[in-house]
Amino acid sequence: MLEIVVILIAGFWAGMINVVVGSGTLVTFPTLLLFGYPPIVANISNNIGLVGGGLSGSWGYRREVAANRRLLLRLLPLSALGGLAGALLLLVLPPEAFRAIVPVLIIIGLAMVALAPRVQRAAAAKALEAAPDAESSRRRSLLLLAGIGVLGIYGGYFGAAQGILIVGLMSMVMIESLQRINAIKNVLTTAVNAVAAATFMAFAWESIDWTVVLVIAVGATLGGLVGARVGRRLSPLALRATILLIGSVALIRIVFFG
Repeated sequence: MLEIVVILIAGFWAGMINVVVGSGTLVTFPTLLLFGYPPIVANISNNIGLVGGGLSGSWGYRREVAANRRLLLRLLPLSALGGLAGALLLLVLPPEAFRAIVPVLIIIGLAMVALAPRVQRAAAAKALEAAPDAESSRRRSLLLLAGIGVLGIYGGYFGAAQGILIVGLMSMVMIESLQRINAIKNVLTTAVNAVAAATFMAFAWESIDWTVVLVIAVGATLGGLVGARVGRRLSPLALRATILLIGSVALIRIVFFG
């Protein structure tokens, strides 16, 4: 009973911070390892369980999602294909293969989130001074598409701080409000998790602990609803500060505590 309660709380917390920031896997995955679940079972069961939190969080951001429907239609196939590729990689590579580069990825994501306002102001000022540069716009679009695809692969494989990286990438290449970017992030990460979950159920059914999936799903779904309510009320400055704070805590945790 204690194990179920702790995993439920971890799922709730992960679902909430995934919607507001990302990096919820860094809460639930170590919790499962603490209770003795094998890494591959913990990773796969955690991935499937967190889908519920992504769905409820995306529903909470539905107005912002509707405003970016055309962009999402371009990015969703890349995230889905990336999630499929990452999930298949997890089935043939050891779960620790990406662990060594996670701190570096988190640092890159946090740096992009921190520098984004300056980059966006510079891009907006340039747009006012001159006609839009078609070549520059094309490069930014290609960078966004390629980055979303690569992050989809990473998300399907391990996914820790995938949301932070997506927010950082989109903040650097788009002139868009942080709340709308956060809404897009929620849909994309949910798509990655959902495709990866379907892949695991098709090819690694024996590695799924359905009790863990159910407990995390309940906690994460409730956490996603709460996270959307909290996240949508934060000012851009407060939301950015929250991302940087939780991301820094996640970085410290993974570097010093494994």
